[in-house]
Amino acid sequence: MNKKTIEIWHGNITAEEDARYQDFWRILDEAEQAHAGKIKNRLLHKRYVEVHGRLRGVLAKTLDQPPAKIAIKKTAQGKPFLADYPELAFNLSHSADKFIIALGWNCQLGVDMEFYKLRISLAELVDKCFAEEEAFYWGKLPEDQKSREFYRFWTRKEAFVKATGRGIGLGLNNCVINPEKPTEFLRVPACYEPASAWHVLDIDLGETVCSALVANKAVTTVSLLEAE
Repeated sequence: MNKKTIEIWHGNITAEEDARYQDFWRILDEAEQAHAGKIKNRLLHKRYVEVHGRLRGVLAKTLDQPPAKIAIKKTAQGKPFLADYPELAFNLSHSADKFIIALGWNCQLGVDMEFYKLRISLAELVDKCFAEEEAFYWGKLPEDQKSREFYRFWTRKEAFVKATGRGIGLGLNNCVINPEKPTEFLRVPACYEPASAWHVLDIDLGETVCSALVANKAVTTVSLLEAE
């Protein structure tokens, strides 16, 4: 992996294939297995096991290490990191039967994906999670564009709060996308300034999915790879 490149891996979750499930389960560490054991819904349990097994597989290829031996720890805020390779940032997102993983050296990064669907309660979420500039832009859109643009803004914002490690508790309305140039931020929380240090990349995974990457390094060089 070129250390100047951010890699994005994506693929389908095949949670119903029991043989692969066992392979994924065996390479999880005790903490991951314990978490999986608390998920009572069978499908969600199997999806968790597969996605985290696939993450270990991608990390193993990058680091040339056995997947079961990779030490994944968590910060006090709950963001995973590599104990032995802290300079390699990674982030994971999944929605329904698809997943995406981002990797980058010497940076902070986050990735998010959501299946696009029509919703009737978007205005309430916009009032709560969008800043004034974003809400004004969204409100002027034609009705047939509002749902998709909502998810575009949502995934960009989610990717940012994941990159910081703080998660949604940071406040999605505090990280403000420039509506006229959505690869840039107008404002971010003071402890993560300057806003110009953060870059946004929308990821094309098809008509039914909205996905975005945010990193505090230029994201002009990106490898989009399909996981096996």
